[in-house]
Amino acid sequence: MSIWFKNYKLSDLSRAKKDTLMESLGMEITELGENSLSGTMPIDHRTVQPMKILHGGASVALAETLGSLASSLIINPETQICVGQSIQANHIRPGTKGFAHGKAEIIHIGKTSHIWNIDIKNDEGKLLCICRLTMAILNK
Repeated sequence: MSIWFKNYKLSDLSRAKKDTLMESLGMEITELGENSLSGTMPIDHRTVQPMKILHGGASVALAETLGSLASSLIINPETQICVGQSIQANHIRPGTKGFAHGKAEIIHIGKTSHIWNIDIKNDEGKLLCICRLTMAILNK
């Protein structure tokens, strides 16, 4: 059974990208599962640190983008908003080329919070980063 507030499609999510960090960093939403949201971000000049490896902050930006967007699909947008409350990241290995692939999977859906696990992998499926995101659910 799907966790989403309504029957969203990937095309519904494209408008969230315009004039945002998603657009600046080249993020794309690639899959909307029954209880997960996936996306990619290039490992390029926009997302690397001076040593030319994926910047930890860029990994966290991808993770928070996926979890935040996913939470916004669970709530009733007429009566609620969701905002990031806490994020924790463990960087496992450096990303050096290709894309970072993130998948946000729900851990907890409560009345006032959502908790997401976000794994970020490279093109070969090797784990780059693990994040835990807590979203606060607020009434408008």
